[in-house]
Amino acid sequence: MALKGGWRKKRVKEMAEAETHKHEERPSIWQLAIPSILGNLSYTVVGMVQTKFVGELGAQALAAVGAGQRVFFAMQAVLMAVSAGTTALVARAWGAGDYAEASRVTMASLALAGSFALVITVVGLFYAGGVASVFGLDPETLEMAADNIRWLCIFNVAFAVNFILGAALRASGDAWSPLWIGAAVNVVNVPLLYVFIFGKFGFPAMGVAGAAVAAGLSFTVGGVILIVLWVGQKFRVKHVGGRWWRRERMRQLMHIGYPAAVEQVVFQAGFFIFLMLIGNYYGTEAFAAYNIGANLLMVCFTVGFGFSIAGSTLVGQHLGAGDHSGATSAGWRALWLAIVSMGVLGVGVIYYAYELAYFFIGDEPLTVEYTVQMTRILGACMPLLAVEFALGGALRGAGDTRFPLMATFLGLIGMRCGLAAIATYLGTPVIWVYAALVGDYVLKGIMLVARFQRGRWKTVVPTEELGFQRA
Repeated sequence: MALKGGWRKKRVKEMAEAETHKHEERPSIWQLAIPSILGNLSYTVVGMVQTKFVGELGAQALAAVGAGQRVFFAMQAVLMAVSAGTTALVARAWGAGDYAEASRVTMASLALAGSFALVITVVGLFYAGGVASVFGLDPETLEMAADNIRWLCIFNVAFAVNFILGAALRASGDAWSPLWIGAAVNVVNVPLLYVFIFGKFGFPAMGVAGAAVAAGLSFTVGGVILIVLWVGQKFRVKHVGGRWWRRERMRQLMHIGYPAAVEQVVFQAGFFIFLMLIGNYYGTEAFAAYNIGANLLMVCFTVGFGFSIAGSTLVGQHLGAGDHSGATSAGWRALWLAIVSMGVLGVGVIYYAYELAYFFIGDEPLTVEYTVQMTRILGACMPLLAVEFALGGALRGAGDTRFPLMATFLGLIGMRCGLAAIATYLGTPVIWVYAALVGDYVLKGIMLVARFQRGRWKTVVPTEELGFQRA
């Protein structure tokens, strides 16, 4: 009896220590957002360097990079879906104190994403030109865009490793490791852009394709670093050799992830339609201006992504711990911080819109004019876009991936593309097509706020069905 009583006391003490550890390990919004913002900001800087380098090759090259990236992002939808499932399940497991399950989910996600990445590579290599042709670009621009896509697809597995392991680490509360590894990726990327775009140090001048090669090689470096550290058990989410291939775990990953995949397909289809209207009816300059304007505001997007990651992680962890009120508070805090931060940055970009456009484009008056128009409209939408980032991320962290899909479909396809089609049919200036963004973000903002306020997302994926071993 004494031994039995001693065992019970020991178990109670272990549970209490685990509970204390769990609460100590749960980070604040800023602890998650700041490294995520810094990491995304470093990618934004690289994107601006790429825009500057490619911009020296002319508007056709900029349009080719924009079209190539849009097609590539569409093909990455399935990887983003697996990443969404990874975030939700790892955060839930970590919040419940089941750290072994978080590691098994990571292993399963990496295997799943790697398999999909190989399939996407084959598709991209064979059908790059056909898909890129929908944008109505001239033959020379189309060929550059297709080359860009093919080169990006070659490095798909490296992108998958970075996506999944980065998502798992952030979901566990470790946002700093992805930051340092992302910094290494970008330190490698910048000189490679210079070398492969312009052909330096004996390498051929690859132009637009060189931008893709530089990105692929740098992400390969990041992927190798992640794998070595993960297998060496240097991260809080551990590498596991067995017990990760469980049908129920895969089913949950797909169940949570497939609406995110469909959302990405809808998202990219909406952009295809929107950019097809611009490219076919307003020309290469207007097409290039849209992509340049979006790149100029990437600094605002990086802040939004930071709060999206923070909200997603904390909502998932609080729900895993059974703390519904804490999950709600985390979502609202992420929203207000995102609105203020993105709004202030958006005002700054609007104020310097002409100077920024001229710096990146140079002496191409029509492209500069269109870029300024696009930049000012999108900059004014930053507070609305903050809602999509923060609350969309919070809902996905809860496993409620279907509602963001619905909001994306109605906002992007119904509102943005619908208004843009009407403007194109009426033969209005391209600024009215750009202005269709406002209707898109207003509708999505209203829908996401209403959904989060009702609270149904708290029970969309009941934690008890996931089979976690609570600490």
